[in-house]
Amino acid sequence: QVQLMESGGGSVQAGGSLRLDCSYSGPRSWYKNLCLGWFRQVSGKEREGVASIGLDGTTTFGDFAKGRFSISRDNEKITLKLDMNSLKIEDTAMYFCVATPSSSAPYCGTTPTYWGQGTQVTVSA
Repeated sequence: QVQLMESGGGSVQAGGSLRLDCSYSGPRSWYKNLCLGWFRQVSGKEREGVASIGLDGTTTFGDFAKGRFSISRDNEKITLKLDMNSLKIEDTAMYFCVATPSSSAPYCGTTPTYWGQGTQVTVSA
């Protein structure tokens, strides 16, 4: 059983930075074979892929995230991080950590297998 849990969300002023972490609970040997990523959703709107990092380290970013966000994983330490810089008001959303076994699809697929509960990011003027 895989469980994901996000942390690091909060409130920040526009132009600021936040780091989101995703903790993993499950078989340690599975981790390196997981595509890992982040989605976000604003209430009443469709969710959208933010970033993902594949088994080989290949990364994908949404157009809005390019140049501002970075994603990293450490298969030994079992960590996933999303660094968000130059945050904008429109980045305000619930951010979800996701994972899909053995996926090379952008954002680990349109419907990743595993989801965290989400962490709120609020960017104010």
